[in-house]
Amino acid sequence: MKKLSFLALCVVVVSAAMVILSEVPTAEAVNCSPFQLIWCLPAITRGTRPSDLCCTKLDEQEPCLCGYIKNPNLQQYVNSPHARDVSATCGVPYPKCS
Repeated sequence: MKKLSFLALCVVVVSAAMVILSEVPTAEAVNCSPFQLIWCLPAITRGTRPSDLCCTKLDEQEPCLCGYIKNPNLQQYVNSPHARDVSATCGVPYPKCS
């Protein structure tokens, strides 16, 4: 009987832990690297349609875009007329940075 009670207690504890942990948001670390957006360069500079790889990388780098806008070496690309088009085509919101 003791073994059954202990087993039942273990099941309850494990179940409770799973419920609690499933509600904790997990944060994925983003490696901010403007070189990841090299696939978008033709679309940004020439206005061509962005590739699927460009859109994937742009989506991955979305949390980094404000940092790129603030970087004097990257501003010309991120603020270019075609950058908004690429953003819209890829479905990645153009950043509103403060």
